[in-house]
Amino acid sequence: MKIFINADTYKEVAIDTKKKLEEICSSYDIEIVGNASEADMIFSIGGDGTFLESARLSNGIPVIGINCGTLGFLTDVNPDDLEETIANILDGKYYIEERMMLEGKIIKENGEIIKIPHALNEIAVSKNTFGVVRFDAIVDGKLINSYTADGILVSTPTGSTAYNLSCGGPIADPTAKIITLTPIAPHTILNRSIILSDESVVSIKITELRNDTKSFVLYDGRPMEVTTGDTIKIRKSNYITKIVKLNWCSFIDNIRDNVK
Repeated sequence: MKIFINADTYKEVAIDTKKKLEEICSSYDIEIVGNASEADMIFSIGGDGTFLESARLSNGIPVIGINCGTLGFLTDVNPDDLEETIANILDGKYYIEERMMLEGKIIKENGEIIKIPHALNEIAVSKNTFGVVRFDAIVDGKLINSYTADGILVSTPTGSTAYNLSCGGPIADPTAKIITLTPIAPHTILNRSIILSDESVVSIKITELRNDTKSFVLYDGRPMEVTTGDTIKIRKSNYITKIVKLNWCSFIDNIRDNVK
């Protein structure tokens, strides 16, 4: 078996956990590779942020999350259980849960197209620390609303418990087949989330940025600057994230234990 390790390099507990995993792999004759594409499984050591990075690297390779963060919606293996986890994986005592991802592109006014990398949680349009963004939200070619807001989230079901939750959006079963639109601090009566089919194509057209306001597309928190006249087109990706699960835990159990 070959594994790739993606660890948070800023947390001491994650660094220590990586060393422990390397020692366990040596005793089980498991090869640690330096390129994710060569691995049979990716071990993500850190919090949910590290897991999101691992998901972008995975290209369909199963990912298991070792929780060195806080809530752990995506990383549910305790570092103390590493050796038992390895033994269970080698014995085939696990299952794979598939999660949808989003992909997108920025279409500039001059026709230039910039690809937005795949995202497991959300692709968002947001502003800097002051001002507002004016934009049109369009679904399958039809205008939903023209917003003046801090931004808008286009979220997967997995992302429903991330930024979407902080903005008052709905919590969704992570295996559901939906896309959620949630405006961020909108200056409008239409301030509710909108739930769409996972086959929908969402377009966000930036219509105005006043004064020195800057706007960004964020794919799972990583920014790309956009400006007036740009259109951000978002759809379900052909890629999925395969999450390794050792113990069956229902969506309801997870919500009860983590969202408090």
